[in-house]
Order: sequence, then C-alpha cells, then structure tokens
Amino acid sequence: MFYSFLLAFHSLWRWVVLATLLLSISRAFWGKKGAKSFTKKEDQLRILTLIVAHIQLTIGIVLYAVSPIVSYFLNNFETAVHERQIRFFGMEHITVMISAVIILTIGSSKVKKQEDDYQKYSVMFFWFGIALLLIMSSIPWSFSPLTSRPNFRVF
Repeated sequence: MFYSFLLAFHSLWRWVVLATLLLSISRAFWGKKGAKSFTKKEDQLRILTLIVAHIQLTIGIVLYAVSPIVSYFLNNFETAVHERQIRFFGMEHITVMISAVIILTIGSSKVKKQEDDYQKYSVMFFWFGIALLLIMSSIPWSFSPLTSRPNFRVF
C-alpha cells in the first residue's frame, strides 16, 4: 500500500517538476531575450523549481529503497543487468535523475551568484535546460521504446 501510494505520487509529482522547469526555462529565455530585470518573482520561481525537484528526488530515493523491481535488480545483478526494464529502474533512471537534480542545484547556485540580470537569465536557461533534457530522457513515458509506464497513475 505504501509503495503503491508513493509510486502514484511520484508519477503525479513529475508533472509539477516538468511544469516548474518549463516555466523557469521559458521565463529565463524571454527575460534574456527581452533584457528584462531578474525580479524577486523569477528568483522565487528558481527556488520553487529547486524545491519541487528535490521533493521528487526524495520520493524517488525512498521508492528505490522499497521497490520490488530494484530489490530484484540488486539481488540478481548478473541476470537483471541484461533485462532492459529491470536495468532501467535499477540503475539508469536513478543515475540520470540524481545527475539532473545535481545539475539543477548547481545551476540554481550559479544563478544566485550572478550580478547581472542578463547573466542570471542566461545561466538559468542553460543549467535548467540541461536538467530538463536529462529528466525528459529518463522518464518512463507511456510511448518510450526503452521502458514504458503510464503517464498518469491512480492512487
């Protein structure tokens, strides 16, 4: 029951992560292009995006610890590493997602250190964009040829 709830919540929360990331990247793009001031609103969005991503990572790590798929992967590594879907959740998904959140965190920190508004937008666009690409590549989309899961899970 706990695992099923967490899995559904993790699946749902991904949309919040994607929405905040896309909004941050979009605001960074238009702020940079329009030479706008980096306001408190943009800074709050940067922080919100970071918080949302860290919540998702925390849920993901807990899921990793209790997942029967991961348990099978770790206990049967020699065989499981050759099974595409098992390897994806046992090794690839978590590695890419941790990397994406690290990149997002580094980018957020770099934005904070910039003095110039144009540079803040540029740095945010670059680092958050890389994080988004990594996240998009490792979500088990319903249409993915690598591994497929529903886009929306029910509780």
